[in-house]
Amino acid sequence: MSIFLTLTVVIFALICFVGEWLPTDIVAIIVSVLLTLLGLITPEESISGFSNSATITVLAMFILSAGISRTGAIQTLEHFLLKWGGKHPTKQIFILGLLAGPITALVNNTAVVAVFLPIVENWCSRQRIPVSLLLLPLSYVTILGGMITIVGTSTSVLASGLSDSLGYGSFGLFQFTFLGLITFSIGLIYLAIVAPQLLKNKVNQCSHDDLVTCGYALKDYISEIIITPGSQLVGQTLNSSRLQRQFDVDVIEIIDNGVHFSQPLGDKKLRVGCILLVRGGREDLLQIKNQKGIEILADVKFNYPSLKADFNSEEEGVAEVLITSNSNLIGSTLKELRFRQRYNVTVLAIRRGQELSRNRLGKTPLRFGDVLLVSGPQQSLIGLQTSRNLLVVMQRDIETLRHSKAGTAIAICLTVVLLAAFKLLTILVSSLIGVILMVLTGCLKPKEIYEAVRWDIIFLLAGLIPLGIAMSNSGTTQLLAENIIKLAGQLPGYWLLTFFFVITACMTEILSNNAAVILLLPIAAKVAESLSFNPLAFMLAVTFAASYSFMTPIGYQTNTMVYSPGGYRFLDFFRVGAPLTIIMTLIIPPLIIILYGI
Repeated sequence: MSIFLTLTVVIFALICFVGEWLPTDIVAIIVSVLLTLLGLITPEESISGFSNSATITVLAMFILSAGISRTGAIQTLEHFLLKWGGKHPTKQIFILGLLAGPITALVNNTAVVAVFLPIVENWCSRQRIPVSLLLLPLSYVTILGGMITIVGTSTSVLASGLSDSLGYGSFGLFQFTFLGLITFSIGLIYLAIVAPQLLKNKVNQCSHDDLVTCGYALKDYISEIIITPGSQLVGQTLNSSRLQRQFDVDVIEIIDNGVHFSQPLGDKKLRVGCILLVRGGREDLLQIKNQKGIEILADVKFNYPSLKADFNSEEEGVAEVLITSNSNLIGSTLKELRFRQRYNVTVLAIRRGQELSRNRLGKTPLRFGDVLLVSGPQQSLIGLQTSRNLLVVMQRDIETLRHSKAGTAIAICLTVVLLAAFKLLTILVSSLIGVILMVLTGCLKPKEIYEAVRWDIIFLLAGLIPLGIAMSNSGTTQLLAENIIKLAGQLPGYWLLTFFFVITACMTEILSNNAAVILLLPIAAKVAESLSFNPLAFMLAVTFAASYSFMTPIGYQTNTMVYSPGGYRFLDFFRVGAPLTIIMTLIIPPLIIILYGI
């Protein structure tokens, strides 16, 4: 009966993960609670994920990565990119990979992409090349680089913890470094040579100077209206007119007697002849015309300061901002958030992959990976750079980084690695010491520790680890292993290893990579042990397959981060990622056998 109940919970979790009705971390906590209520685990076991060494190590790694990011240590590499990148896509991707990829061996790849994304956009703008040629390879090289050491991704840290709990011991810091370096090199060569050919038919992305008129096609959604003598708006302030609350429009700028007024506009009194630059659909504008008495001007010249995308201008500007993975804006609408009042900027459009939303923006729930095109005063745009909820997709202002602490942050991370590498301390203890040093040395402020952690990943791990315990306690893992042995037990070791690699690679595209490891690693180890194969080889196959998610924009968080800024379609990831997945399927199992034995 306990096996049946455990399998039911597993199936429930799989359906919820695939359906995406709830965030994955919420699903994981629900699973933990269900297992406790059904008596499959004890209350102590249900919360054991929060104290698990893998969970705490991942948490510490997020903080260490933030220390590197906040001090601008990675940004110092930008001049190498500008100097050596050249103009040929193959060389550009190769140089980008050599710079960004290996960093993810020690720094969380989500943080690396967050830093490199605006650098790459700036580089593409200078070189007049489409960002779509480079952003997807950027994501892939950080995924590949993350598997050079066990601390490069949360998946490998979790796999190490699971290996230890199963009695096989934890992975060493450089347990699979040679394998990771080989796969990284082969993957980078593929991306540098093949990806430009597969992405060359992408529509060229616009430069920042053309964001309004080209990249977001706003001409049909930006209009000029003029206040007529008989208008109900005459003599009212913008706030008292309730114009922006009653209708789905945003007033970006007001021109009174030739003088441009920009945000904040709430207290600006409207007079006859005032011209309002507004974002809104034609239906809303016609309603305003009928109810408020205005005239819609025929053509917008797009020569407004607030619609200039030059981030270095002194007055108004336009910027792209990305909704980050740990943003507390996710799930809420702009109206619910009072976004305009909160950040003193106006959202002109929302990009989600190639899908553009320019109408009914106030009612659109925000998602991780969404890119908002915003207009506002330069000081407000600069202020967005300090928000933990948003990533401004352009160069960070130098004042927001602690460059004087960059060397200290790098030294702390190297110390953490060396202590673990020489086994003077466990990676858990050394990483926690690193966190303390980041604060004591001023690389991070205490409040930034909490902002640095991707709590969705932490709760996902903490919620799913009890599922692994339940599967072991109930005998579900043993049952599934026995059935796999019946179906594939006659296969040679190579083909069985490939079987687990393929099934894990497929599962990680529809689930989270951490969920795939928790479900499949114990089964793979049990099958290997039962058939007298090397359990480490099978655990490594599952770990690499779970980490190498290339075929969808939702399989890995870095893919989601570049999805909208690159203007990609869902199939773009499959077009470039499927061949890369096939290459990894062909080379990793034999490499594991050669390096670790079967």
